[in-house]
Amino acid sequence: MSNITAGRPIRWGFLGAGGIASSMAADLHHGNNTLYAVAARDTDRAATFAARFGATHSHGSYRGVIEDPDVDIVYIATTHPFHREQALMAIDAGKPVLVEKPLALNAAQAREVLTAARRQGVFAMEAVWMRANPLILLAQEIVASGVIGDVVAVHADFSIGVDFDPGHRLYDLANGGGALLDLGVYPMHLAWLFLGRPDTQQVLGTLSPTGSDATVAIQWGYASGATGQLRCAMTAQTPGRATIAGTTGSISVEPWFLNPERLVVSANEGGEPRVEENQTGYGPQIEEVERCLRNGLLESPVAPHADTIAILELIDRARADLGVRYPGER
Repeated sequence: MSNITAGRPIRWGFLGAGGIASSMAADLHHGNNTLYAVAARDTDRAATFAARFGATHSHGSYRGVIEDPDVDIVYIATTHPFHREQALMAIDAGKPVLVEKPLALNAAQAREVLTAARRQGVFAMEAVWMRANPLILLAQEIVASGVIGDVVAVHADFSIGVDFDPGHRLYDLANGGGALLDLGVYPMHLAWLFLGRPDTQQVLGTLSPTGSDATVAIQWGYASGATGQLRCAMTAQTPGRATIAGTTGSISVEPWFLNPERLVVSANEGGEPRVEENQTGYGPQIEEVERCLRNGLLESPVAPHADTIAILELIDRARADLGVRYPGER
């Protein structure tokens, strides 16, 4: 990281050229960042992606990006089962990493990756873009200020409709399929931000014909009496709003809590709701990574390592309750 001199752009190397990589690349103009290289299993796909987003280098091998001395940070946007291996490869080469959520298939793998990064002295972060969103950060400030009193409940649902297809990534266990890892991480991270680690977790759900988790409803319980009601599913789309309820008011995160456009802050005693508006995307996450790299941080306070591991531990427990196991897992 010491070779990132002041004033020059952070040079990103992407592993993967799919939809989420495209969204990140489109927002890479935020701050002082540039897409330098991209790798995909298909050389032509990598070249097409590079041409579309202005990268000067493309590779048909992931190692091509990892071993390039001019790449400052490796962004891993491949499918879940490859995150651990590719992150460890990049870390071993001395590269900082931003790894798409989930950082790994389970908590043990995540712990291995993050321990390796700290040992090697390189930055590592799970790409839960929601956590860097200005409105999510503002909601945390509002709660901390006591405006809505003590938080007693968080409700969040991130569900989409995907017709069953055994070859589709979300239904394919060999590809890390299931609602929890792809969708459930978001409501869980949101509830964690406002309620912290639950004392109890109850899980209901259904499995697809391939054995992946298709619908999951989770209730978190706390000794205080607070609850988190969280849901994710692949069977039907829901609006994606979230509510943070306190003893003296509430915050509605709208219209899509992953990337909200507004917060509606309401007081229990009535009066006009306070509305905070903002439109963002992946830019705040990119700017946070740049800030960390330029300041020599090994982890971001916005998405700390401990939270990444803790959420995956809770997902591991939920999958165990539902009977979902990935190939190779003990």
